[in-house]
Amino acid sequence: MAFPKNKESGILMGNFTEADIKTKYILPAIQKAGWDLHTQVREEVSFTHGRIIVRGKMAVRGKGKRADYILYYKPNIPLAIIEAKDDSHGLGDGMQQALEYAEILDIPFVFTSNGTGFRFHDKSGYSEQIERDLPLDCLPSPQELWKRYKKFRNIETQTAEAVVAQDYYSDGSGKSPRYYQLNAINRVMEAVAGGQNRILLVMATGTGKTYTAFQIIWRLWKSKTKKRILFLADRNILVDQTKQNDFKPFGQAMTKISKRQVNKSYEIYLTLYQAVTGNEEAQNIYSH
Repeated sequence: MAFPKNKESGILMGNFTEADIKTKYILPAIQKAGWDLHTQVREEVSFTHGRIIVRGKMAVRGKGKRADYILYYKPNIPLAIIEAKDDSHGLGDGMQQALEYAEILDIPFVFTSNGTGFRFHDKSGYSEQIERDLPLDCLPSPQELWKRYKKFRNIETQTAEAVVAQDYYSDGSGKSPRYYQLNAINRVMEAVAGGQNRILLVMATGTGKTYTAFQIIWRLWKSKTKKRILFLADRNILVDQTKQNDFKPFGQAMTKISKRQVNKSYEIYLTLYQAVTGNEEAQNIYSH
């Protein structure tokens, strides 16, 4: 049987499905470029469940969004996305979809492939060509993309890099922040690493604000970027729940402030707004 050639590249193919392309060509190319399949590569990454569409009294959920591959410098620090197509498609046929996903996921480097090579779109603005074709064996390594990423995000010193690359907390269950939580956490770490002291995150009810705050504080604490960190809430039950649940990994380094008394032997403090403010500056916890 004579296999047909890809219509764009002229390379002899075998009527391969998208799954075949990923297994036979893309995954080996990822491995050859030096990416660790256990810690730096995720396949078939679903990141939205689909928009809920209401029609009269009926509600249906639309199609969710799923990336074929996401490449990470380390867990939860994404660098690139790869969109695969079967060999009846052109090399860049999946680029528009991949760019949409990259925009949502805040990822600067985008690749598409039909098994004959890669089309590389660099959103950083530092490449001579925004988009170019690469041979299958020329996928950039983790070190190369990390170097490009640091330039793009203005991570210029080793100290700043240490802050941005600080590990997330993991309880071993495989739980990962939702994509918008990752975006928020990583952007905050990059801003702090760049010397920014005032940062505002606006998140809706039910989107995991406390968990997002926990991961930010954990990384600031572990990287020794901040010596003492204060978490405020407006209700006592929220402080207690936070201490017992999301913030539990801080263990003996954490305490709850009451009556404006601060024990400086701790590093993580939780309290109510009302407990740390007063009419006189001397009574204000922030003076410490």
